[in-house]
Order: sequence, then C-alpha cells, then structure tokens
Amino acid sequence: MDLGLKGRSAVVLGGTRGIGRAIADTLAGEGGNVAVCARNAEQVAGTVAELKARGVKATGAPVDITDAAALKSWIGHAAAELGSIDMLFSNAGAMAQGGDPASWEQNFRLDVLGAVNAFEAARPFLEASGEKSGDAAFVIISSVSAAQAENASSYGPIKAALVHMAKGLARQYAAKKIRVNVVSPGTVYFKGGVWHMVEQNMPKRYQDTLARNPTGRMATPQEIANAAVFLASPASSFTTGSNLIVDGAISNRVNF
Repeated sequence: MDLGLKGRSAVVLGGTRGIGRAIADTLAGEGGNVAVCARNAEQVAGTVAELKARGVKATGAPVDITDAAALKSWIGHAAAELGSIDMLFSNAGAMAQGGDPASWEQNFRLDVLGAVNAFEAARPFLEASGEKSGDAAFVIISSVSAAQAENASSYGPIKAALVHMAKGLARQYAAKKIRVNVVSPGTVYFKGGVWHMVEQNMPKRYQDTLARNPTGRMATPQEIANAAVFLASPASSFTTGSNLIVDGAISNRVNF
C-alpha cells in the first residue's frame, strides 16, 4: 500500500532509539522528510546522517524535551529546514515506575507536557498542512498500562492522560484537518531498551512477562512504528481520536 507520505515532513520526539527510531526509518522509507530530537547529540547526528543517506531531507538536534522553550524553538527550526510539518510524533517517555512525587513529576514533565508543548509549537504548521493538503496528523505513543493497574505507579495514569488528551484534541482540531491518534504498545523489546535490561538483570521477571503474552514474544519497535506511521498517513485519513492497542493480546481489555 502506498501510504502517500512521499515529500511530506514529520517531527519525531525521541527519534534515535527504539520505537522513535523505527518511526523515523519507516517515514524515510516511504519518502518522507524527518526531524528527530533526543538528549544524546552523538545519536542524533548518527540518525540524521543515516536518514539523509536514504535520499530524504533530515535534520535533528539534542533537545531536553522537558525544556519547553528549547523544544518549541527546535520545532520551529525543524519546520523551517524541512519546509513544513505534516506529522508530529510524540514518542519520548520518562519511564519512571514509582508512585513517589518525583516519579509523578518526571513522567508528567516529559510525557504529558512534552506532548502538550510539542503540539502547541507544531500546531500552526499542522494547520497549514491541513489547509493545503486536507490531512495533517499528531500521533502519541502511550501504553497498555493506561488501562491496567497492579500498584499505585505513576506510569499508567500518565499514559492514560495522553489518551484522554488525544481524544479532546481530535475533536477540537478536526475542522482544521488535524487528526490525533494514539498507539498503545504492550511490551517492546530492543537491545538497550527496558525489556533488554530486565532480561539481563531480572531474568525471572522477563520470562514471566513473556509467558503472559499469548504470542509468546514481545513486539519489535518496527511493529509499533508500522501502526504509528499508518495512523499518521493519508491512508488513514478518516481515523482520528482512536487508541490503537498493539500488544499481542497481552492485555485482557475489550476495546469497545
């Protein structure tokens, strides 16, 4: 299927590793231009070089997503370099699992305020894209933890807030031709990622988690990226306000 992304431009927060990097690579593979940010300058530079080698426009910078001014400034520069912003992907997450105030603050500042500030900065460009082409998109990466609770961790409620926010934005900006959707992964495995660390340091927990999934495995970043890029593409032009669960049926929730 042609997703209709050739020549369109995207901003990916947390775009150098894992799901974010897979999103950036998938966009480039479809002929899309990409801007990425992350904390690590070396990883950003390497990602941008590899994206450019695929024949698309690419740019990036080391950005602290919790720094609202820096994030908004970078998104403005990215729009200028790429010529537009047609798609925005909010992928970065603090991953704090505790229920203490510090964990709540870390998750809120990065996951929620990062998404809020990124959308505010990108909104004029997304509106312009919507007016010009009839379709612009904001995709947020959340988690199935939004609808599951084993303890009073801050992680799940923060991810739930993103789903709620996306629905409101979808309704509010539908007339501006901006679609807003969420992808909620289950467990995702990649070298250097959280579940790789668990595998190395808590092998029993890792095996127990594998056993919970009917598929017998964890997702790859590419499998999550495929869903995210499809939702952002014109091929999904009437889908907005949705929360797409991509978890291999590890959760037992029914999504009415």
